[in-house]
Amino acid sequence: MNKRQRLGQHFLKSVNIAKLIVESAQLTKKDVVLEVGTGRGILTPLLARKAKSVVSVESDEQLYSDAILQFSYIKNLELMYGDGFETDSDFTVFVSNLPYSESRHAIEWLAQKKFSRAVIMVQKEFADKLASMQKRQMRAISVIANYAFEIEKIMAVNKNNFEPPPKVDSVILRLRQKKQVTPELIESVNGLFSYRRKTISNIAKKFGKKIQSDKRLEDLSGDEIIKLAKQIR
Repeated sequence: MNKRQRLGQHFLKSVNIAKLIVESAQLTKKDVVLEVGTGRGILTPLLARKAKSVVSVESDEQLYSDAILQFSYIKNLELMYGDGFETDSDFTVFVSNLPYSESRHAIEWLAQKKFSRAVIMVQKEFADKLASMQKRQMRAISVIANYAFEIEKIMAVNKNNFEPPPKVDSVILRLRQKKQVTPELIESVNGLFSYRRKTISNIAKKFGKKIQSDKRLEDLSGDEIIKLAKQIR
């Protein structure tokens, strides 16, 4: 297994799916796009054609060098080398075919940013986690994501559309921002879920708070978990 496979890098090779991703972003000439993961550049020129400007960040040195050579003619494109989740670039639209290993981190990072919408491709299993707001199946990341975004499934993408093909299928999601979330709230929600089997009273004690309730986390709705996370902060 090479380094890129270990990192969960599987490159989209379908131009039709790339066009659908860009179309789903609903770009105008007022939009500034942040693309995390330039990859082999299948999305990058399509984004630049529709948007006011594009910042595309790539953490693989060879892929970054290839993109510099390939896209030097695009005037409204800025290519950057490094971790896209450490950039402080302002953007209105976020687009990424996310490495599977970065999906959770990306959602938590996006929840803290101010933007209009995002189109992301994630592993099907992760998309299912985000969508699952049934009480016993909820995860910290699904609570955070559904509080911060409206989440819409655009389409499922078969693994054969990637090179090398991953072991699982992917899903394209569109996110629209509802609320910006603080790092403290994300930390609190994650903290709550580390004690999900305990009663609310016992969880509160762990955070030095007093709340009288025999319910457990799995008995609460997403909004109730957010409210509790704010209380224990």
